[in-house]
Amino acid sequence: RQRAEEAARELSANGIIALGVPADVTNEAEVERMAARTIETFGGIDILVTNAAIFSTLRPKPFTELSVAEWRQVMDVNTLGVFLCVRACTPALERSGSGRIITISSGVAFKGNTHYLHYVASKGAIVSMTRALARELGPRNIVVNSLAPGFTLSEGVQANDALIAGARGPSLVGRTIARDMYPQDLVGAACFFAGPDCAFITGQTLVVDGG
Repeated sequence: RQRAEEAARELSANGIIALGVPADVTNEAEVERMAARTIETFGGIDILVTNAAIFSTLRPKPFTELSVAEWRQVMDVNTLGVFLCVRACTPALERSGSGRIITISSGVAFKGNTHYLHYVASKGAIVSMTRALARELGPRNIVVNSLAPGFTLSEGVQANDALIAGARGPSLVGRTIARDMYPQDLVGAACFFAGPDCAFITGQTLVVDGG
């Protein structure tokens, strides 16, 4: 919703043709407009990565203290947003002949981390949505897979002291490769799911968390 044009300018300055379209992924009309602008600019859509989610701004709290409004906001962005983006892009992905959808789930879906029940539930839903979408879209030559990152020191996460204090230590202790994880650690896996080597792999979730 923010800094889309700025991100596009940064990419363009590095020789990458980019389009920034501000959009709220919970808004059906805005998502449709985003897809239409993309098709208009680039002539189609080959790859969709559903990366928009609420996480880095969350404060840990027992599930008994979560409000209905908080639950709905996380679910709307993290699950409804994925549904709307996939639905809007599917016709173009099918026309591409080898469409790729990469959803972003999370390692917490398998670990069941405490004090983030709404977030954990939303990422578990993404794992199940990935499997169901893979079955439904396979006959249309679209493969659907999911990346499940571990605790990642993104720009937003590093701005949330409570999140860092609660999650960084346990994440490091539990990793086989005992170092912090950064967004660039996901690039290789994302490129694999987006590329030709993934043509016969669908419905899978790959955990990328340092072991």
